[in-house]
Amino acid sequence: MTNPTIATLMAHRSIRHFTSEKLTTAEIDTLITAAQHAATSTFSQQVSIISVTDPAKLTILGEITGHQWLEQAGHYFLFIADQARNARLAGTSVLAQSNLHSTDKLLAGIFDATIAIEAIVTAGESLGLGSTIMGSILNDVPRLIQTFDLPSLTFPVLGLAIGHPAEQPEQKPRLPQELMHFNNTYQPLDPADPQLAAYDRAITSYYQQRGNHRREETYTHHILTEFSRDPKQRAGITTALRQQGFLSD
Repeated sequence: MTNPTIATLMAHRSIRHFTSEKLTTAEIDTLITAAQHAATSTFSQQVSIISVTDPAKLTILGEITGHQWLEQAGHYFLFIADQARNARLAGTSVLAQSNLHSTDKLLAGIFDATIAIEAIVTAGESLGLGSTIMGSILNDVPRLIQTFDLPSLTFPVLGLAIGHPAEQPEQKPRLPQELMHFNNTYQPLDPADPQLAAYDRAITSYYQQRGNHRREETYTHHILTEFSRDPKQRAGITTALRQQGFLSD
């Protein structure tokens, strides 16, 4: 089964090279409206979005993420889990104010921000735009919070570089559905599963055939490499969350 929406979703790929064309005000407004209409936990709308257009702040984002190419995107959005707005609406209610500091409400804000960013990605792709979601903004959370004057009960979740694609990279193969979709109960992965071996071969073929940054790689090796990174790189996240007023329960 397919339709234009499904076709757009299944054609997704990350774009890191953009033309010099900036997004128009109408395009930005359309993307923000799409994000506003995304699902939101308990209709609390616990997300705020910052459009980053200041070249100095884009440079800082490039330094934090290690990806200076984001400065050349058609636009950059920063997604914030936001309970500060609802804290103001809650006023002097002691119980409401206490709940807003909870892990539950932190997660709700993260959910809302994540759903909103995917709405913008899909809406953008339907308009012929491309993008990359960037979790690397968390490499230096204190600097990010200071740069964007984020108050208590807010926390940066993800960044999004979006614009007119100057490339059409090959699409990465995904895990077989049998390894990530189960009926009624979780199924632990068997590392000897032949489907995993076949997927490793598919990933090896992908990296050998793609136009840029060819290398020898399997999915299994990629996971081992990814989780062998120095955890100290983002060691300050929990501290920053508490300083922002979260994790009080």
